[in-house]
Amino acid sequence: MSDSAEISRTQAWVMAARPHTLPAASSPVLVGVGLALGLGVFEPLPAVAALVGALLIQVGTNFANDYYDAEKGADTEEREGFTRVTQAGLIPAQTVKRAMYATFLASVVVGLYLVAVGGVPILVIGVLSILSGIAYTGGPYPLGYHGLGDVFVFVFFGVVAVVGTVYVQAAAAAAGVFPVAPPAGTLPTAAFAASVAVGTLNTAILVVNNLRDVDTDRKAGKNTLAVRFGRTGARAEYVLLLVVAYLVPVYFFVSRAGWDAAVLLPLLTLPLAATVTRTVLRYDDGEHLDPALSTTGKLLFAFAALFAVGLAL
Repeated sequence: MSDSAEISRTQAWVMAARPHTLPAASSPVLVGVGLALGLGVFEPLPAVAALVGALLIQVGTNFANDYYDAEKGADTEEREGFTRVTQAGLIPAQTVKRAMYATFLASVVVGLYLVAVGGVPILVIGVLSILSGIAYTGGPYPLGYHGLGDVFVFVFFGVVAVVGTVYVQAAAAAAGVFPVAPPAGTLPTAAFAASVAVGTLNTAILVVNNLRDVDTDRKAGKNTLAVRFGRTGARAEYVLLLVVAYLVPVYFFVSRAGWDAAVLLPLLTLPLAATVTRTVLRYDDGEHLDPALSTTGKLLFAFAALFAVGLAL
């Protein structure tokens, strides 16, 4: 095989992994680590394991989406946006499917340590995360094809990811081994509140994706919320999600729970949010919505990083 072919295959795998989506997995962990630092329960090994596990589940989910969307006909030549390797014939479908299972298996290996630290709660979360990653576009009732993709993203890339990251660190700090139930103080209310901001911004990324793909998804029978409620509904959802996200730091500041003005650092990203929102409200085509998709991902990461710093301080 020639060097050019090797490079082409490597590029195809990078495209399948979709590195531009990784902020969706890393941002919740960042916020969870920042909050753990602020609460005095930071533990480095669980934090690193949570990050690696989250990234592996994200990549595994990307492989699953690539494979199952091509199999179900949602990815066609008419579809705008980033190239899908299965539909484009860059990587054989069964090879992508095997990569999906291998990646999820790797996340299980990492998860064994987290299960030892967090016990039954982490075991349940891990199993549900992997099954949901597959069920997002695969299985007998694919979530993304029935308007449940937004709920899936909010729950697993928001609530579960942030709260789970805080929990494994707090559980490790409690020096327990494989607890059957969460030890006292390991599920702080602040973790649930912080998860709302990450969950809404992560969902906003999906909304832009679904807004761009309304026509091709409708033809393929992929009934996303954007298909069900139209472009106007999708745009209204996007704006609502961003508004809720920016209310979360304000809630922390005014909650009288000991958080100071540093938690308002995410508000520095408001100009970026305003710019990308204008694009989402104005355009339907991939030429404009693809950059908006990437920018929303960057917005999520910048917001999460600043929020993590604010919570830590």
